[in-house]
Amino acid sequence: MNPTERALWFVESHLSEAITLDEVAEKSGVSRFYVTRAFGAAAGRSVMGYMRARRLTEAARKLAAGAPDILSIALDAGYNSHEAFTRAFRGQFDTTPELVRAQGNLKNLDLVEPILMDQSFLATLEPPRFETSRPFLIAGLGERYNCGTSAAIPMQWQRFGPYIGNIPGETGDIAYGVRINGDDAGNFDYIAGVEVSDFCDLPKELSRVRVPAQRYAVFAHRDHISTIRRTVNTIWNRWLPTSGHEIADAPEFERYGPEFDPRSGDGGLEIWIPVKG
Repeated sequence: MNPTERALWFVESHLSEAITLDEVAEKSGVSRFYVTRAFGAAAGRSVMGYMRARRLTEAARKLAAGAPDILSIALDAGYNSHEAFTRAFRGQFDTTPELVRAQGNLKNLDLVEPILMDQSFLATLEPPRFETSRPFLIAGLGERYNCGTSAAIPMQWQRFGPYIGNIPGETGDIAYGVRINGDDAGNFDYIAGVEVSDFCDLPKELSRVRVPAQRYAVFAHRDHISTIRRTVNTIWNRWLPTSGHEIADAPEFERYGPEFDPRSGDGGLEIWIPVKG
């Protein structure tokens, strides 16, 4: 099994237990950062977010079946009070535990079922090349995302479009999608930007990223931009676990050359993954 499959197995077999991200990472054979990134690439949500959603889904099932003690259901779902459970329950289902129990059904609830990994989702991956990047500066529009909200990245690029060619100190004809500041919950900052010679005179709304000299594994994504998640999933859940390489603490980015057509999404791009050594 790949890291995401091992994480899924562990979470599903320990839903009623107070497991931590450290335990999930240990059982997956990778670091906290790695399992968070790989799980997000494959499942579209964070590991712990998935576990919470699955626990609340099973709690909703018990309530709809007439469970008499809501506090017991809350404790089984990992909440130490009725109030905390109700807040989380309302946040996921937009209703209360009491109402679900009274109605006795699961209609209109956004239930999260166990994920079944589909190996056909993984792309056929070209072997990467390895490059050591020079240090360079990126300026662009930044947004904070999680696995569930990252579908809005294309709109971010649309907002950034008018800036291209009009940023002080802009160099070259390459655009970058830089991913930084990832956390255990699957949140990350994404900067749609271009290279600049310095950070002087930049509009205040633009984010700034320093990309250090770093060794990268560089993967070609030649298909339409809409299928990029397949390539990212394959990198993190097939190539990296068997490659013998370790992830380095450095920005990860997409590199869009002049051959990429932002209007059609065709032309291909490169995915740069920082590795040690």
